[in-house]
Amino acid sequence: MSDTFDVKKSRAADWFRSLRDEIVAAFENLEATQETGPFAGHPAGRFEVTETKRAAEGEADAGGGLMSVMRGGRVFEKVGVNISTVYGTLGRAAQTTMAARGVPGIEDDPRFWASGISLVAHMQNPHTPAVHMNTRMFWTPNAWWFGGGADLNPCIEYAEDTETFHAALKAGCDPHDPDYYKRFKAWADEYFFIPHRHRARGVGGIFYDDLNTGDWEKDFAFTQDVGRAFLPAFVPVTERRRDTPWTEEDRETQLVHRGLYAEYNLVYDRGTKFGLATGHDANAVLMSLPPLAKWP
Repeated sequence: MSDTFDVKKSRAADWFRSLRDEIVAAFENLEATQETGPFAGHPAGRFEVTETKRAAEGEADAGGGLMSVMRGGRVFEKVGVNISTVYGTLGRAAQTTMAARGVPGIEDDPRFWASGISLVAHMQNPHTPAVHMNTRMFWTPNAWWFGGGADLNPCIEYAEDTETFHAALKAGCDPHDPDYYKRFKAWADEYFFIPHRHRARGVGGIFYDDLNTGDWEKDFAFTQDVGRAFLPAFVPVTERRRDTPWTEEDRETQLVHRGLYAEYNLVYDRGTKFGLATGHDANAVLMSLPPLAKWP
């Protein structure tokens, strides 16, 4: 299975890189075109790019990626767009977790390869929602699958923003399966729920994992369209809200809501747990955390 998948792995990794480049360019354009509001006089934000490495005991080359982070911009207070391609041997804890999810043969042959893109944006304007997106491919000698999704996290909710975001994601899902949007929206509502707070962390989106229909090309095409749907889902919302006046009370609401986001990512998020458990660069894994947050 490894030999036949080498080309497919490269195609997937190349796609995640091209999506990263497109999103970085779009976000820097949002910064450059922000000409009003309290941060308009600031220099437009630019991404700082750092190479990352996966540190795995006994493995000289375990892969890595690029961490692209913008801080203190006109529109984005902090945003990260990371890509990684990592490989090697899963540790015992990760093997057990994968086996519990039904991954066949993982404890007999724990070799793995994974590639993906992960994005989290925390905004300057409290009326502009935070957002998360990721897509990924995972391979083992006995299985492969895709996963990903996107969700919107406003601290001040606007129904039209939620509608714009979900409509774009639905448009990405529908050509592949008329049931995908409904199914993956429900999965996101369940996945992005914070049990100890008894509430969702935002207004949802879509989420899917372990996607293997038996047709790699079909599942890869769907994953690409989820990635393509992100900018049409998020950019119009940002352009609609980035000039909205805000108060200190709005800022307080934003900071407290960010506390919810931090709690979720540190306690429940699969990607955070996997990245830290498998030795990926901790700064890249924890890129999702907001620059400032408060707790009541």
